[in-house]
Amino acid sequence: MSSSTPGKPSTAHQTAASGATGGTGKTVPERTTATEAGAKAGGKSATKAAAKTPTKSATKAAAKTPTESATKAAAKPAAKSAPARKASATAAAARAAAPRKAPKAESHLAMVRRARRINRELAEVYPYAHPELDFRNPFELLVATVLSAQTTDLRVNQTTPALFAAYPTPEDMAAAVPEEMEEIIRPTGFFRAKTKSLLGLSAALRDEFGGEVPGRLEDLVKLPGVGRKTANVVLGNAFGVPGITVDTHFGRLVRRWKWTDEEDPVKVEAVVAGIFPKSEWTMLSHRVVFHGRRICHARKPACGACPIAPLCPSYGEGETDPDKARKLLKYEMGGRPGQRLSPPADYPGKPAPALGEG
Repeated sequence: MSSSTPGKPSTAHQTAASGATGGTGKTVPERTTATEAGAKAGGKSATKAAAKTPTKSATKAAAKTPTESATKAAAKPAAKSAPARKASATAAAARAAAPRKAPKAESHLAMVRRARRINRELAEVYPYAHPELDFRNPFELLVATVLSAQTTDLRVNQTTPALFAAYPTPEDMAAAVPEEMEEIIRPTGFFRAKTKSLLGLSAALRDEFGGEVPGRLEDLVKLPGVGRKTANVVLGNAFGVPGITVDTHFGRLVRRWKWTDEEDPVKVEAVVAGIFPKSEWTMLSHRVVFHGRRICHARKPACGACPIAPLCPSYGEGETDPDKARKLLKYEMGGRPGQRLSPPADYPGKPAPALGEG
């Protein structure tokens, strides 16, 4: 049992204290274990990382993300996947198929301007427009126009040479044997009814007008088989009196062009007469009829070859492919003979063949 002096530390305690101070009287840090070192190291690294991350890294990310990333995204959009492209195409097709708003209604003034521009354009396309019936005097034109009902001008022109050779004047025709006349005009169709009209109007010219064709509308329409259309043809082309000829071609085209929606020829004539000056009436009629016979056909208009397509509100009713449309053109526009056997000198096409020649 060892003894020690009360109040003094024991040797063991001194030794421990001496080891803690290194024998110099100064306190020396205690040695740490590997676990403690790792904990310290981890603590310092975590502290530094925690201190560093929200400053430099966060600042760089914050500065870079909204500017550079957005700029790159705008400059180089990501490629769409196949389903996305298909969805976009479907949406585009749906938008195209969706009903569009109706175009704004055309004012009357705008329609008049468009109609007059169409007339000017047609004047450039058909500077040679003319009546397509062969005639040498007012009587021949009157007879040929009566015969043209329900047939072509070509068939009439192929028939009238023999008719006028047999009956050159109203007096001669009024004295004709009905059966003989019927046989001559048979190719024009409805030959019995037409023979009756020709005999009647010839007798009226002989008895009431001294064998001359009158130059007034009110007198012409009193003749058998003569209506406003026939009277306007005769007045405009034999007497130089302006008139609008509303035949099937004229009526069809003015309705396609939305000049009027009237069906009655007399009403159509009145509407169109209010659009154009009187001096244009006769030539306007020729141009419209020429266009209807050559390009703007009843069943299959050649829209793709039409020179006034930009002015036509009905564009697209016919063939729009230019190559296919050109194959639909008729007469001189299609490189074929016209309807007159004796066309005017300025007509650019070929004369029509005589009856039985083509």
